[in-house]
Amino acid sequence: MFKLISPNKVLSLDIPKVMGIINVTDDSFYADSRFLTGNAYQERIDQMIAEGADIIDIGGQSTRPGSVQIGPEEESKRITPAIEYVRKKYNDIWISIDTYHASVAAHAVSLGADIINDVSGGEKDIDMISLAGRLKVPYICMHMQGSPEHMQTNPTYANVCDDVISFFKNKIQACKQAGIESLILDQGYGFGKNIEHNYQLLSNLHEFTLLGYPLLVGVSRKSMIYKVLGIDPQQALNGTSVLHTIALMNGAHILRVHDVREAKQCITLIQQIKAQMKKEP
Repeated sequence: MFKLISPNKVLSLDIPKVMGIINVTDDSFYADSRFLTGNAYQERIDQMIAEGADIIDIGGQSTRPGSVQIGPEEESKRITPAIEYVRKKYNDIWISIDTYHASVAAHAVSLGADIINDVSGGEKDIDMISLAGRLKVPYICMHMQGSPEHMQTNPTYANVCDDVISFFKNKIQACKQAGIESLILDQGYGFGKNIEHNYQLLSNLHEFTLLGYPLLVGVSRKSMIYKVLGIDPQQALNGTSVLHTIALMNGAHILRVHDVREAKQCITLIQQIKAQMKKEP
């Protein structure tokens, strides 16, 4: 089975893991994940870890559709206190830095971050993949069509699954050449995809397991849930759990979530089902 290897620790993915989202921003799409002012992020981190988070994903730049880019210097300034807090208080917890700037990723790793989570898959900063290889940290390569400012303006594919698989095949080769040993793939739900594209990707998630790398799924409270149900992100927890269940049944190794306890419950129940399925003739 898969495992994540960093210079200081190893994380087995035999049982799927939960990545808790901390946005040190004021404009992320889900209001309850914004922690730009004060020390509210500390309480949220404590809560997520108490509920069983395996990884804390810290980002200082919103990547919601239409978001305004703040630049790497401000981004680095925002994420520093949160990374320092986690690393000082929870030495064994994995930290992921959510950024597409190599300079921000390098700064975060110097503070103790273990994983680089790049929503652009190396497209926004040509130094990112080589940096991950040099630092010997796990690299999450996500597919995004376009950029956050304009990615939801009529996204178009010949075949979204084929196109994303082709993108990953190219990136896998680039990551191998850069010396990246722990690579995670993320289809990029909502990043340059309409609702139909998102559900085509999710319903064919099992095909992406054939690429031979662990898969991260990030659907938590996204528009592919709340727009279909006619609700808002605050009401989208039940729908999120449904899609997490589908993702886990079809090969997801990491769930990136706003609600850790509920995601852990999904994993526990799916593990129980899979164990029973193995027993049955």
